[in-house]
Amino acid sequence: MSKPSTTQLPGRDVAPTGLVAEWRELLDRHAAVSCALEKELQGKHDIGLSEFETLDRLIDAACGDYRMSDLANDIYLSQSALSRAVARLERDGLVSRSMCAEDRRAIFVCLTEKGREVYEAALPTHREVLERTWGNRQKC
Repeated sequence: MSKPSTTQLPGRDVAPTGLVAEWRELLDRHAAVSCALEKELQGKHDIGLSEFETLDRLIDAACGDYRMSDLANDIYLSQSALSRAVARLERDGLVSRSMCAEDRRAIFVCLTEKGREVYEAALPTHREVLERTWGNRQKC
């Protein structure tokens, strides 16, 4: 995790406290956990964290076809990052995309059987790494 700087800057003679300190701790924890998850998922299952999180949301939705705009609202990825993740998942046969018949602007994402299998294989790794690293204060 970040350590308070020992360099003295004009107007700053103490390390941040309160809300700023909490914010920085959250960012540090997120970076450490994300890095560990990315390494383990990529190394063991050949899937990135963004792809896993996308599959995880599709599983949670349990709705078959998931509107891409709804998925974008439900996940932390930007619209462009989500589009790239879905494109990689589609390329690997883990999801399929289709146009909405009523609204040609809408795109649906659907989990494939292969996607479900990859997700189920990666899920224990994700949860184990999350459990192990969430309270860990070391950097990746």
